[in-house]
Amino acid sequence: MKFSCLCGQVRVEIISRPDFIHECNCTLCSKSGARWSYLHPSEARVEGTTQGYSRDDKDDPAAEIHFCTTCGSTTHFVLTPHAVAQYGNSQMGVNMWLADAQDLAGIELRYPDGRGWSGEGGFGYVRDAYIIGN
Repeated sequence: MKFSCLCGQVRVEIISRPDFIHECNCTLCSKSGARWSYLHPSEARVEGTTQGYSRDDKDDPAAEIHFCTTCGSTTHFVLTPHAVAQYGNSQMGVNMWLADAQDLAGIELRYPDGRGWSGEGGFGYVRDAYIIGN
């Protein structure tokens, strides 16, 4: 799958369709306008100039959100150096709002309760998942 930010300066390619997408309600995800697919960094390619941002309200934020320096679209996240030291460079996220809706048909959309998550264990969900395009 290939897609880009609004102005086209940042292009993203992932090698396969995700099994599911998360639309998290935490402040970072909701305020950055992101629906995340999670994948190994080797499964995605990002081209173009982005700016990174990590939360300053957390002592050790795990994610650094990236956005286009021209149009401001959130494009992806990478793990922070602290998270990489703890977990390895094992995950990144790609903002699936950048993809065309018809390309997402058949993928499950989930709604994790990031605001209610303690940071340990699995997510609770704020509503039932559904299949995009149904």
